[in-house]
This record gives sequence, structure tokens and C-alpha cells, in this order.
Amino acid sequence: MARAFLFVLDSFGIGGAPDAEQFGDVGSNTLGHIALACQNGDANLPGGREGPLQLPNMENLGLGQAAHSACGEWPAGFSQTPDLKGLWGNAAEVSKGKDTPSGHWEIAGVPVKFEWGYFPTTIPCFPGELTDALISRCGLTGIIGNRHASGTQIIAELGEEHIASGKPICYTSADSVLQIAAHEAAFGLNRLYEICEIAYELVQPYNIGRVIARPFIGQSASNFTRTGNRRDYSIPPPEPTLLDRLKDAGRQVIAVGKIADIFAHCGPTDVRKANVKEAIFDATIKAMDDAGDGDLVFTNFVDFDMLYGHRRDIPGYASALESFDKRLPQLIEQLRPGDLMILTADHGCDPSWPGSEHTREQVPVLAFGPNLGSGSAGSLHTFADIGETIAKYLAVSAGSYGKSFL
Repeated sequence: MARAFLFVLDSFGIGGAPDAEQFGDVGSNTLGHIALACQNGDANLPGGREGPLQLPNMENLGLGQAAHSACGEWPAGFSQTPDLKGLWGNAAEVSKGKDTPSGHWEIAGVPVKFEWGYFPTTIPCFPGELTDALISRCGLTGIIGNRHASGTQIIAELGEEHIASGKPICYTSADSVLQIAAHEAAFGLNRLYEICEIAYELVQPYNIGRVIARPFIGQSASNFTRTGNRRDYSIPPPEPTLLDRLKDAGRQVIAVGKIADIFAHCGPTDVRKANVKEAIFDATIKAMDDAGDGDLVFTNFVDFDMLYGHRRDIPGYASALESFDKRLPQLIEQLRPGDLMILTADHGCDPSWPGSEHTREQVPVLAFGPNLGSGSAGSLHTFADIGETIAKYLAVSAGSYGKSFL
């Protein structure tokens, strides 16, 4: 029986979605703008990457063709006639948000049809009754932050005040989320988790999708660093996903990185945590080796979004893509006859775009396997087609929203 491997390059969009105007994202193009900056020499790093964007392995899987299909333009420097292997396509999202849970749930066959709750861009951004309840129930002297912010920036700005005052840093973004940052040693990791559990309960009336614990270490703004002990408290998907169907069929679902948290631990049978790209990559290779007939390995490569997209770091994003591409043959080498591997993304996060939020974009769908033919999978009208392709391939029951492109 076949195995399936689903790899999400978090935020790797390839051009504006059909409804990008509704999100203020017309013209956004994560891959396109990174490739153009590299071609123009604007993404060179002293002592590091330089020149045109080099992604030969993903090009041969049809990345350029997928991007051209999505936005009508070839990424700068890409060949229009690579040595194509596998199937390539582009997919648009139908869920109402451009957030991480919506993208992943839809990939797994369940689009988000409801409207998430969001906190306003005012300062303070959180309702007074919410922060009052959090302070009272957690025995806090107060909170700091209380606004929209980039996580790394607000920790650098307020981390020292947090350590001195004992007040946690609370902030949000354009996603449906409340994030709470605290120093692992000075504040305590378990205490941070306890506060996030209470916060998760308190935000339910506001229809907020996630509360995220953001622990960090360091002595000052110059060396504060977020650790791998992040924990997400998420509402579960509204319906059974591909992961649930596989689990119910007795299959192994190995979740690598933050996948289990995104799905509120509904579906995964084996959770393997890893925080940075190289560790996630290594954990994925081990998971592929451990997967048996009919199993799924589902990995999120978070660095593209967390470290480079939100920080609007074009050279860093380019370098991370090139690093992933160089290691991609290691994933391909793990494939056995009959296996299916799909590379995709959950949304965009164009590092050239104003602000620091996700961008509403189409995503690549690059499918490869030793027994898979070569050609176009077409333009998919929902990410759910990805999950339904895997469901059909692994011979489990179909969902209600997508269809296989095989």
C-alpha cells in the first residue's frame, strides 16, 4: 500500500488569490517578489547568498509553471522549460481567513466557512473585561503590550520591562489570536502555560481561534530569543479532517512541527515537535523512515513565515528557500515505489508587502512520486483538493468539499 507525505512550506505563496482585493492584497506575490529582488541584487547577503534565486529541485517539480498559472508571470530567473517531474498546480483558498488554521484545515479537507473573531487595531486592542478577567484569575499585577505587533519586535521592546515587572506581554495580529510572551526563567514556563489555558477559556466568547504561549530566553533586548517551547491552544476543526479519517481507518498520522497544535491534536497519532527548519527537516526524514503502508506524514516548515515573512526579510526568505531546495533530494530519496509527496503552502506572507501580516495568495501544489506521471494538475479552486487527493490515494473515505486531482 502507498504512503503519503504532505509538506507545508508555511507562507510560500505564488501570487494573489482571486479574492485578494477583499483582503487588501492585490499584487502580493511571495515567490515573485523574492525572485525579482534576487535578480536585481536586492537580496544579497554579505558573506551569504547572492545572485538570482536558485531553486532547481522545486523548478523541476513545476514551481515556475505553478506560479505562471497563478499570476501569469514567470518568477525572475526561472527556466520556462525545466526537466519537469511529477504534477504541478496552483490552488486558491475558499476559507474566509488567511490564517494558519484556516489554510491547514482546508488543505486537510475542511474549509472554514464561519467568520473568525479578531481584535481591533486600536490601542489597547483587547476588551477591558477580557484583560480584567485574565489579570484577576491569574493573579497578575497587570499586562503589557495590548496591541497588534510582531512577536520578535514586541519581545525586544518590552522584554526587559516584563522581567522587571512580572507582567506578561500580550499582543495579537491580523489572525484570530491572542499571543502571550513571557521569559522562561524569570516568569516560568509552566506559569505561562497555565495563564494561556485560562486565556483560551476567556477568549471563547469572542470566537478567537488560538491562544499561543510564546516563551523566550535571554538577558536583554540584544539577545532575547524565542524558544522551541511554544504551545498553541486551538479550537478544533468544525468537522473531521483527513487526519481523523486516516486515524479512524487505523492508519498512522505522524505530525511534525506545529501540525498537531494547529489541529488541536485531533487526528495525529504520533506527534514530533521541532522548532527550526533544520530540526524540522531532520524530524521529517525520521518520520518518513518510520511511516508504514497507508500512513501519512504531515509537516509544517514554519521558518519561512515566522522568521522571514512576518519580519519582511527578503534575503532571509530567499536563503531559507535555497537551503530547503538543496535538502529536498533527501526527502525524495526516502520515497518508495507507490509513495506520494506533495509540497504546498497555507497562505502567503510576501516579505515585500506593507505591514507584517499574511497575504491572501494562491499556493503551489507540487506532487511527486516514483510511479507518478508528469504534467499539470490544473488550477484548484480549493485547498481541499489536496486532502482529497491524498484520501483517494490512501484509499480512505472521501470528504465533502474537494476532489482528487489524480
